[in-house]
Amino acid sequence: MKLTRRNAMVMGAGAFVALGLPLRASASLADDAIATFTGGAEMADSGITLTAPEIAENGNTVPVEVSAPGAAEILVLATGNPTPAVATFKFGALAASQTASTRIRLAGTQDVVAIAKMPDGTFAKASSTVKVTIGGCGG
Repeated sequence: MKLTRRNAMVMGAGAFVALGLPLRASASLADDAIATFTGGAEMADSGITLTAPEIAENGNTVPVEVSAPGAAEILVLATGNPTPAVATFKFGALAASQTASTRIRLAGTQDVVAIAKMPDGTFAKASSTVKVTIGGCGG
């Protein structure tokens, strides 16, 4: 195959489209994970606390803490990661507190979202934007 300027333009445009697709797909993956967890129910903006740094120097180890008094389950998502679901914490009836902390890996600057499922079936949501200066997931 002879490489012409037209072929180079077509290949460049194809590469541009191929690189842009995973970003849109990951956003829909996060929305799908939220819909699966909540069953499409409305979420309150109070009742859960998400603590994450505003700026993370290294995307490989970003400390995150969630707290939702009385929650039965907490889902943590990183909306910009190739696999958005980071962790699900389940609390039993004998749990002393409904708090969890972990370190997560972030692909770049993105929102971290926490959703708490309360025993009565309601949901609460909190989110925080974390700016990553050094990439974590393949960056």
